[in-house]
Amino acid sequence: VTHYATEMTPNIVINAAKTCILKNQRMPRKPILVVIVGPTAIGKTRMAIRLANAFQTEIISADSRQFFKEMRIGTAVPSAEELKAAKHHFIQHKSIHQPYTVGDFERDALEQLNHIFKAHEIAVMVGGSGLYVDAVVKGLDKFPEVPAEVREVLVAQWKRDGIAALQHELEATDPEYHETVDKQNPHRLIRALEIIRATGQPFSSFLDQEKPERPFETSYIGLTAPREIVYERINKRVDLMMAEGLLEEAKALFPHQSLNALQTVGYKELFRYFEGNWDLDTAVSEIKKNTRRFAKRQGTWFRKNDAIKWFDHTIDPHEVIAYIQQKNAL
Repeated sequence: VTHYATEMTPNIVINAAKTCILKNQRMPRKPILVVIVGPTAIGKTRMAIRLANAFQTEIISADSRQFFKEMRIGTAVPSAEELKAAKHHFIQHKSIHQPYTVGDFERDALEQLNHIFKAHEIAVMVGGSGLYVDAVVKGLDKFPEVPAEVREVLVAQWKRDGIAALQHELEATDPEYHETVDKQNPHRLIRALEIIRATGQPFSSFLDQEKPERPFETSYIGLTAPREIVYERINKRVDLMMAEGLLEEAKALFPHQSLNALQTVGYKELFRYFEGNWDLDTAVSEIKKNTRRFAKRQGTWFRKNDAIKWFDHTIDPHEVIAYIQQKNAL
């Protein structure tokens, strides 16, 4: 062997040594963020806890409705037992009186993931807020600065003419974004319209820009069910919320109804009841109807993501665990 090596040219010896080293040295790999998505009431929390326990890791909540400590029942915050079963982050960590944007969440979630990945190879993120999930995984789109007076005019128009005027203008000026936006959320509508008015371009034209590379790999897990099952689960959840005291929770928040955090299904409808516009049965029926609409919008958002591996909501979590292990060579 020595004789053979001495007859090899220096470059061949060096290349052979490099090859040998590479074969015996495992290249560093990025940590993995497992993201669980799907419509509301489908069972995402249960699955997230099972996966977090299996991989001995922690959970990032990307449900923007669950950030606020004053909104527990109406946002289906995980129970005390569920929160004990696995370590959660971004559950009721803010007050409705503290402005908290998707950009704030992107920054905070990335910082928290950095801490998690120092101790764990895998982290779990769960939530039905597609924009907040995308902010962490892909990064936010950048929008031009808009003069404050543009927003002020839109806010005044909303208060004077109602939300329908905003909906009609967005449909006429940006039908693409109109298809996916929460049309019952005036703040989302105003945000889109202020960009359109200030730039003369559709809000959707600023979406899907080139994003920064993340220091982790992402594995998407989607939970799904036939529409009638999703709707049945939603109706039962709303009934349970009412039984647990949603009416009292909403009544305590009624004086603050103009806050952005409270432009949320489950509260807006009960505010109409407190104002005397609806009876209670109508308000509860509207909560169910608007939650079903919200679930439909969630489906529209997530179906655009071809990276999601979909599983029926009744899947044994062990099968999902096995899929994650196989996909990521764990």
